[in-house]
Amino acid sequence: MEIVKTHQIMLKDGELFLSGLPYKQGQFVEIIILPTAKLRPRLTIGEFRKLGLIGLWKDRLDIADSSVYARQLREEAQQRRKIDYDFIG
Repeated sequence: MEIVKTHQIMLKDGELFLSGLPYKQGQFVEIIILPTAKLRPRLTIGEFRKLGLIGLWKDRLDIADSSVYARQLREEAQQRRKIDYDFIG
C-alpha cells in the first residue's frame, strides 16, 4: 500500500482538486482531510546564510568544536523533550 501525503490550499469553499495520484481507475482509496497550520516556506541556502547563523560560534574560545557542541545541544534538547512527555503522560 502506498500512502500519499500532499498539502494544498483551499482555493474555493468546500472544493479540493487532486490529480497526479498513483492509483488506477476502479481502485478503492480512502481520503482523510486534516486541517493544518499555515505552512512556512522553506529557506534557500542563500537565504539561510543571510540569517547569520552559519559560523555563529566560530570565534568563541569556549567552544573547541562547534559541530560537537551543536550535537550535544540537540541531544540535550531531545532528552528534555522525552522527560517532559514522560512527566505529562
